[in-house]
Amino acid sequence: MANHILEMRNITKTFPGVKALQDVSLEVTRGEVHAICGENGAGKSTLMKVLSGVYPHGTYEGDIVFEDQVVQFKDIRDSERSGIVIIHQELALSPYLSIAENIFLGNEQAKRGFIDWNKTNLEAAKLLARVGLHDNPITKISDIGVGKQQLVEIAKALSKEVKLLILDEPTAALNDEDSAHLLDLLRHLQGQGITSIIISHKLNEIKSIADSVTIIRDGRTIETLDLKRDEVSEDRIIKGMVGRDLQSRYPDRDVPIGEEVLRIEDWTVHHPLEHTRKIVDGANLNVRAGEVVGIAGLMGAGRTELAMSVFGRSYGVNISGRLYKYGKEIKAHSVGEAIEHGIAYATEDRKRYGLNLIDDIKRNVSGAALGKLAKRGWVDANREYVVANEYRKSMNIKAPSVGSITGKLSGGNQQKVVLSKWMFSGPDVLILDEPTRGIDVGAKYEIYTIINKLAAEGKAVIVISSELPELLGICDRIYALSAGRITGQLPISEATPESLMIYMTKEKE
Repeated sequence: MANHILEMRNITKTFPGVKALQDVSLEVTRGEVHAICGENGAGKSTLMKVLSGVYPHGTYEGDIVFEDQVVQFKDIRDSERSGIVIIHQELALSPYLSIAENIFLGNEQAKRGFIDWNKTNLEAAKLLARVGLHDNPITKISDIGVGKQQLVEIAKALSKEVKLLILDEPTAALNDEDSAHLLDLLRHLQGQGITSIIISHKLNEIKSIADSVTIIRDGRTIETLDLKRDEVSEDRIIKGMVGRDLQSRYPDRDVPIGEEVLRIEDWTVHHPLEHTRKIVDGANLNVRAGEVVGIAGLMGAGRTELAMSVFGRSYGVNISGRLYKYGKEIKAHSVGEAIEHGIAYATEDRKRYGLNLIDDIKRNVSGAALGKLAKRGWVDANREYVVANEYRKSMNIKAPSVGSITGKLSGGNQQKVVLSKWMFSGPDVLILDEPTRGIDVGAKYEIYTIINKLAAEGKAVIVISSELPELLGICDRIYALSAGRITGQLPISEATPESLMIYMTKEKE
């Protein structure tokens, strides 16, 4: 019999009107890295919240067996006392406190009612060393990057003598270097006997780090695969996730390419704080009607900064260069002017900049073009509802109604709301910055289909992506950006990961 540290038996969790989990069962072997895969909304995070006590015993059906004992956690502190610690996708750190204060928040190193700061900082330093972070424990969280913040969360978990570590999309917001470091750390912790459960959409990471993977679809367990013993391909995992074979991960598109819509000439952008530093340096590019143009570049190359500066100069200072639309020079010195000229920008950070998460779908869809719904200064609420509902149906946004709160939707559905908002504004040029970041393979296919639809309608589409296979799968041409300069462009017939990487790493001559 396998040495299981965890068994979840027939877990069923119901919300008003929705059965999120139906008889889900899961077994995790002691000392392994166990992955959980599924589309957005499949129930992965809900299952982990049941396990960690976020949803306490009595709010679900079924049994949790941890270390051969049936457990009934009443809250998250209860599960932590047993050695189960969850790190959510949205990191729970206070930016105004130090690293050490965050590590021991709620678990203060006190003596006679007073915090022992020497012990706090000393113990924090030891924990930071275990996760390979060498920053001073008194450094504020706001002064370190997201990759380091993720390590602080793991150090915090180690301070609670973790036996089972749960990580929900731990690399979603990390660059390749930070992601690789985090995966190495999980292997190191595994060597120390710590069991991990990782939820991720990145199938290549799962194949490299996990010993086994459980696939969940529509709130039900589909199967558990042994990645170390069986020959399991990414296509096999995808089939379990979406319930069908994806013959191609990228839909076919045969769209006639028309006249030039947007041309950017000699575009230069300086850093908003370091005014002498060029973030974008003399960039030139163009995009035509019906064309999907990609921008490839390594982290820090200036891709997002280029897009934001074109979109109403929403990034940078001392911006110079020219914008032409249909051959005529235009001025877009503000976001409002950019929208008036038919330029839309879907940000890479939809949660912070793309959506109002505490408002409903209806208000988010109408937000960029309220003037189209207004008469004498008043928004027509009935028209607003009709428009939003049409997008809910046409974009296949999975929500009971347009009155649903946007923050409660899955990542893929949130991205569809972002795209709906900009489509309603009626743009001629749509710039999509990391349009599939943090969403599963099935939802990605739907986003690609929407991009094809936009191109078929004659829109000019620019896609920024960190995933070269994605750009190669959906674009007609790809520009490469390195250190703020466009170093080359390739038609899709000539583009390969290797040829793009040569341009992406090209140094200034």
